[in-house]
Amino acid sequence: MGEFTTTIETRLNQAYEGLQEATANGDDFLADTLTAEIEDLRRLAVDHGIAIER
Repeated sequence: MGEFTTTIETRLNQAYEGLQEATANGDDFLADTLTAEIEDLRRLAVDHGIAIER
């Protein structure tokens, strides 16, 4: 697995964890921000042929 792939997966994992925390704490702004980041990272992964499990 390349460094780029590892970085994308790591950032996605962090964003998903943050999203769970933000949702649990009722922080809608942070949840929206992290949702947008997840969408961007997933789009970037698809553009580069990286399979995402989540």
